[in-house]
Amino acid sequence: MRQVTVTEHLLLHQTQSPAATGQFTRLLYDLILSAKIVSRNVNNAGLLDVLGATGGINVQGEAVQKLDELANKTLIHRMERAGVLCAMASEENADIIRIPDRFAKGDYLLIFDPLDGSSNIDANINVGTIFSIFRRERPESVDVSAEDFLRPGVEQVAAGYFLYGPSTMLVYTTGQGVHGFTLDPTVGEFLLSHPDIRIPSQGKIYSVNESNWHYWDEATREVVEYFKGANNELGRPYSLRYVGSLVADFHRSLLYGGVFLYPMDYKHPDKPRGKLRLLCEASPLAFLAEQAGGLASDGTRRILDITPKTLHDRVPLFIGSPSEVSRIISIYQTHREKASHA
Repeated sequence: MRQVTVTEHLLLHQTQSPAATGQFTRLLYDLILSAKIVSRNVNNAGLLDVLGATGGINVQGEAVQKLDELANKTLIHRMERAGVLCAMASEENADIIRIPDRFAKGDYLLIFDPLDGSSNIDANINVGTIFSIFRRERPESVDVSAEDFLRPGVEQVAAGYFLYGPSTMLVYTTGQGVHGFTLDPTVGEFLLSHPDIRIPSQGKIYSVNESNWHYWDEATREVVEYFKGANNELGRPYSLRYVGSLVADFHRSLLYGGVFLYPMDYKHPDKPRGKLRLLCEASPLAFLAEQAGGLASDGTRRILDITPKTLHDRVPLFIGSPSEVSRIISIYQTHREKASHA
């Protein structure tokens, strides 16, 4: 059977996808090359001095892992040379990353989490790179700024992730469905392995960090109790599976159904919030989820409708099969109505 590469797949669907231009193909090519380098470093992490923390703290207030830093530098180095970007934004950088004047520029904006789940890397657990792509709206005569990135996810032209595990995978969408490609190391190409991925309408798995139970509000506890109990649509408890690597947990939900939850918590009572980043985590995965027939919400709003106020805005995230996410939204709505009549 003839195997299809990512580039061939793009060309086959070029008439259907507004993103499948020559510039976009070049962008994806350099993104794939970056991921191959990151994948090599992840696979050799135990043999190289790239495990553990650097001792630094990133803009999120989190310890920077050596592989985080290496992946971030790899992506910036390769993508600023692609000739198709006007700017980038990374989870690891406080401000936007402008393309140096010595390099050609294009019309696209790239946002990425260079190595999601990197705190688990020492335990050899799956990690990944998440990316989101927008086309710049403002004219070239206007200097690019953070304002160009502060747009709702519904305006993305493409999004996806690379998963580094037993095999390295690329899963992406340009608004024409979701497709998965697996890296064949013998030929160095990502080959189509999961065409037209559709998330099951209902699953049997929920994924959440239950150690945060004491920091959740009443509505969130009811949501989790729904999945833990027998009084749900399954008629029995859902199975709990939690890796603690967003890409890995989402990938499982995408293929098998179910729901991933990262609710708002009150660890810091004066600053209740979600943990996941809207632009580089929640929004691109929400685009994938919806293109595969799933849903993504913060409990109230559709993730793709939320306009960020800053580059590093955080949101609660409930993402996965439509049956489970709809039930979560319903429970939160009931609690809001009770509060409004109290």
